[in-house]
Amino acid sequence: MKKDQASGLRELSALTSNTGVRVFAVAGGRTGVGKTCSVINLAAALAKMGKQVLILDENPRHKDINANLGLSARYDLQHVINQDKTLEQVMTQGPDGVLVLTAMRGIHSLAKLSLADQERLIQCFSELSQPIDVVLIDTAIGKSSQVVPLSLASQQVLIVLSASGTAITDAYALIKLISQEYARRHFLILINKVESESMGRDIFNNIAHVAHKNLAVELEWTGCILLDDKLHRSTQLCQPVVGAFPSSQSAASYRQLAEKLLQCTGAWADNDEVENFIRRLIRTSHLDAANFMV
Repeated sequence: MKKDQASGLRELSALTSNTGVRVFAVAGGRTGVGKTCSVINLAAALAKMGKQVLILDENPRHKDINANLGLSARYDLQHVINQDKTLEQVMTQGPDGVLVLTAMRGIHSLAKLSLADQERLIQCFSELSQPIDVVLIDTAIGKSSQVVPLSLASQQVLIVLSASGTAITDAYALIKLISQEYARRHFLILINKVESESMGRDIFNNIAHVAHKNLAVELEWTGCILLDDKLHRSTQLCQPVVGAFPSSQSAASYRQLAEKLLQCTGAWADNDEVENFIRRLIRTSHLDAANFMV
């Protein structure tokens, strides 16, 4: 039994060890599903597990990650591209050392960069003073979002949806767009704002069945976040629930989600680096992507 326990611990350690950056694009088909809140709490849960997390934020400033955390960013990725500021000067630091990079303007200008500017930007990410373990991309919602290039450049795409019919329909439409037009075949699914795990499982099973039948894709269950007053309270306090109310039901769900994502196998090698992601993002930014409109 001791031998089996030791073997299990070694396997768990191998799954969660830092063997390269993990990049997740977090997307949702409609506002109000709790996507940004999920990014914040997932980042905090990962940080409490000892991971250095970078949030790449595509949202407009008035409703971005910094605004939700009560922080203010004077600069963004475009200032780095323009060589006005260094990458570390434009990032803000959230709870538990989570780094936040406001990137909406910069992401939208990637396709216009010269080769020299592309290489300069890639080098900026390669010269960060601390290695990044996990990148979480909080993609914007609407026709101006670069959700397709961001998703294709990421190792995994996490789709967040709630129990409402419109949220499920829009999530399916996003999966359909990325799978049929850009050959993505695997998606992670997080069901948010549900009353019970069985309800979350039912929603997942339904959308997974339809997607597998009509789109030839695989949807992977990553869990659900139950309705929780403590989660709402922590949002009002501009704090992650895993820090403000660590014993709450939602905090436990986000810790489980963090563990689940660290066990996911990405589309690239385990020794992947953050600058490789930036290379992929620059490349995919040239795609003439159809707008995803809701």
